[in-house]
Amino acid sequence: MSTRKRDTRWLVLLALFAAIEIFLNVTGIGLIPLPLIKASTLHIPVIIGAVLLGPLAGGILGGVFGLCSIWSNTTAPGLLSFAFTPALATSLPGAVKTIWIALGCRILIGVVAGWLWIALKKAKVNDLVALPVVGVAGALTNTATVMGSIYLLLSPEFAAAKNIALDAVLMAVMAIVGANGIPEAIAAAVLVTAIGKALLRLTRSGPVRAG
Repeated sequence: MSTRKRDTRWLVLLALFAAIEIFLNVTGIGLIPLPLIKASTLHIPVIIGAVLLGPLAGGILGGVFGLCSIWSNTTAPGLLSFAFTPALATSLPGAVKTIWIALGCRILIGVVAGWLWIALKKAKVNDLVALPVVGVAGALTNTATVMGSIYLLLSPEFAAAKNIALDAVLMAVMAIVGANGIPEAIAAAVLVTAIGKALLRLTRSGPVRAG
């Protein structure tokens, strides 16, 4: 396949995955409101895109996820939306923190998933093993970086939002990780394996890379 054709294919698939993310967000399927935090399915196309298109595309798709998160938490705020949109920040440093949590942490999902997939393929790990491993790693990257950043950067705001003592924030954060992070990781393992295997078979030539 020529470089131009490969680049065009990469761009088309990247746009398709981005459109899927936007569709999930607009329909409310991408970020599902729960009593405390919004459960996500937007990391699934980010991880699959990273597998098929590489870590650069994964990072871009993670950025789309982050922008969707900012939009959703700005237009339909929940209890912890202060951590995901600069619109609710009361200071410039606070706004920067929310941009890191909403955008930076989500970019890392695609970067981690993309490079992990490349490493597993170089190690000749079977797709049926590599895909769920990458799915779990991508989902846990989302949960760990987001909730870890909230704990490190916004503990006082979190304590105020939940009306708990500051020294109880760690336990509350870990409870969210267990309640949301583990089910999201399991779902990612199943969906990334099923969808990723089918799409890898369709591409025939394997992952599509830019350039």
